[in-house]
Amino acid sequence: MEWIKKGIPYVIIILAVVLIRAFIVTPVRVDGISMYPTLKDKDIILLKKYDHNYQYGDIVILNYMKSKLVKRIIGVPGDSIEIVDGKLYINRKKVNDPYSSITADFSLIQLGYSEVPEGYYFVMGDNRGASSDSRMIGLIKKDDILGTASFRIFPFNSFGSIH
Repeated sequence: MEWIKKGIPYVIIILAVVLIRAFIVTPVRVDGISMYPTLKDKDIILLKKYDHNYQYGDIVILNYMKSKLVKRIIGVPGDSIEIVDGKLYINRKKVNDPYSSITADFSLIQLGYSEVPEGYYFVMGDNRGASSDSRMIGLIKKDDILGTASFRIFPFNSFGSIH
């Protein structure tokens, strides 16, 4: 009976860790350079699983063909998206976007849409020249987004908020 009393705190700790990882936050390793310079290959970020209120500019982790991709939300439902001469336009208004200068011209119409439909998002990597994103893989269903990331935990010299 004594070993049960001593083991209860360990069981509680293990259960807490499992529940936190399952429902609240979990680490995700960045694979590739599609989010450079914001994130680098092998950075570890925290996925906030509880955050499902996605907005323009959020960094999100999504399921795509059994892998996790890290991208930035560029368009929300109702938005029209165009990139012309290296400038990003959302709803025909030029947006200050530091990453579009290396981006080829693009229009949401190329994917068969005039605007992002309800329940979908348009995402891109920050390293636009080396990112497989909505320009290639199409719009992302809200259900395929696992949550947002706004905090890097590794490498330790880059520990902190990401934007």
